[in-house]
Amino acid sequence: MTDDGVLSRTKCALGEGPLWHPERQTLFWFDILGHRLFEHDGTAERSWPLDRAASAAGWVDRDRLLIATETDLCLFDLATGKADSLVPLEADNPGTRSNDGRADPYGGFWIGTMGHAGEAGAGAIYRYHGGELRVLYPGISIPNATCFSPDGQFAFFTDLPTGVIQRVALDAEGWPKGTPFPWLDLSGEGLNPDGAVIDAQGNLWSAQWGAGRVACYDPEGRFLRALDLPTPQTTCPAFGGAELSRLFVTSAAEGRPAEDRLAGCTFTLEPGLRGQAEHRVIL
Repeated sequence: MTDDGVLSRTKCALGEGPLWHPERQTLFWFDILGHRLFEHDGTAERSWPLDRAASAAGWVDRDRLLIATETDLCLFDLATGKADSLVPLEADNPGTRSNDGRADPYGGFWIGTMGHAGEAGAGAIYRYHGGELRVLYPGISIPNATCFSPDGQFAFFTDLPTGVIQRVALDAEGWPKGTPFPWLDLSGEGLNPDGAVIDAQGNLWSAQWGAGRVACYDPEGRFLRALDLPTPQTTCPAFGGAELSRLFVTSAAEGRPAEDRLAGCTFTLEPGLRGQAEHRVIL
């Protein structure tokens, strides 16, 4: 780990899906467009080539991840690099791929899909639980900000072009109940809410695409502070480290000029508080 806030200088065309694995004590993330999965232990980095776009993961056990790809949810064996498909994910629609996703406090996994060019309404948000993949919200353009309150009562998500992060209550099995309502409207500020994570105190940390920052909002949606990054296309944050006191942030190099040498790198920040441990996917 470097002293300038850069964890990995590997330039991802579209870095996404950071996941701190609590048993391995390592960070995973993806380059969606580069078709690659990365792992970093704070000192050394390794990676696996993938045969299709993949974007997000949840941990199942020490050596297996549930990975969302452009065609399915699969069980990925980190020891062998073998991927076993569990359930199709818009496999019959070549125009879409997976995007933002995260495991929920009930052992389920939320995953969004989108058009390859972000076509309006081409995607959806799903939940995988108990072997079932169910559509939660259709007609989504760019799903993001999937995260959950520490008490497990609420889920958050956004359709990025709207600039609005939604909140919805969850039932005893983690399925949404009632209608999502606008929890944080950033449209008036011209901010683009990309990936998000919630810390142990219930504050939401939003990576804001194009703004080069991760902004923190309290449980009522009030702005607290922002941490700046040295490249504008910040994509997703994740808490990790031994004490869950580090904030890792992925970024994207696609469309950035060559002078932006840190575009697509993965960063590590010290926000001064702790995150939640990432939830386990129960198969």
